[in-house]
Amino acid sequence: MPRHVIDISNDVESAIDVKATWLRRVVRGALASADLRDAVEVGLLLTGDDRVWRLNRDYRGEDRTTDVLAFVLEESEVAFPRPPDALPTLGQVVVSYPQAVRQAAEYGHTVEREVAFLVVHGLLHLLGFDHQRPDDEARMLSKQEAIMTSLGLPRT
Repeated sequence: MPRHVIDISNDVESAIDVKATWLRRVVRGALASADLRDAVEVGLLLTGDDRVWRLNRDYRGEDRTTDVLAFVLEESEVAFPRPPDALPTLGQVVVSYPQAVRQAAEYGHTVEREVAFLVVHGLLHLLGFDHQRPDDEARMLSKQEAIMTSLGLPRT
């Protein structure tokens, strides 16, 4: 299995119970299940509704919060200097932790399972999956459920 670099940031005090080692396992498992054979760098941010709302407004033109955002770094208009031996950067997944808590309660499962679901969803976007058309959505949801099952987190 390739050695991925996974940068995890958490700026939500209430999300302190979500362990970085567990999040890394989710990301590595999702990348392995998605058949990504090359090592990559990926960022993951657990944050609050306000920050997600601002990012969603500023980068997607949606003036509301959401549960997860995915930013493909290669699509950025700004060229970031990188060392020549740096791994390719897949991008960054941003999860609204308060929204994950609300959705976990709504769906009747654990917050960890909901965070994992959102992380996997964001990673699939970084890997080129989308859900704009019904056939694309079916393909993405199928892959997402397969990854969740492989992580031992099947649909409840």
